[in-house]
Amino acid sequence: MKIALIGATGFVGSNLLHEALNRGHQVTAIVRDPAKLAQQHENLTVVTGDATKVDELAAQLAGHDVVLNAFNAGWTNPNLYQDFLQGCQDIEAATEKSGVPRLVVIGGAGSLYINGQQLVDGPQFPAEYKPGATAARDYLNRLRHNTTLDWTFFSPAIEMHRGIDKGRTGHYRVGTESPVFDENGRSVLSGEDLAVAVLDELEQPRFSRQRFTAAY
Repeated sequence: MKIALIGATGFVGSNLLHEALNRGHQVTAIVRDPAKLAQQHENLTVVTGDATKVDELAAQLAGHDVVLNAFNAGWTNPNLYQDFLQGCQDIEAATEKSGVPRLVVIGGAGSLYINGQQLVDGPQFPAEYKPGATAARDYLNRLRHNTTLDWTFFSPAIEMHRGIDKGRTGHYRVGTESPVFDENGRSVLSGEDLAVAVLDELEQPRFSRQRFTAAY
């Protein structure tokens, strides 16, 4: 499979890149700063690109089987909400223009529901994550109206961050609109197993024009 990966140098993107290459896929990593991606592989092509330049990005995406969007506007970015929302909209527009039929977006857990309420709207949701989580939620609402692309939106587990020591187990359970909890009441997934879940979806699609989530 020919995968165009946007955001390959981030925490999530680097795990996606590693998993995709290990599975034998051809990956074009579209990054703002190629110097940040030191990895070399016979199936990896690194190109300089900007998610906000729709026409140029569309030309770079053309010819791929799927666009994998792991775009991150930066957690400390004071304009995180608007930059994330606009970046994802531009990537969506570029994907349509490129003729690539499939778009898979890595979003956030904040739009998942517990007892009818989205996590991002709860009183205990961390304030520092709210702009990014709200942007991802609002983008998902927009993406649901796209009837042109075969899109999928992935919401990670609630606890998906560096420091989870499980590494790559290859095991996970999936859900759709609500978090997946383990026997201890936690929604946890390592970055490596997030990549497993997403690459499994790329190879054997089950969530066409849907959102899904995964955790142990």
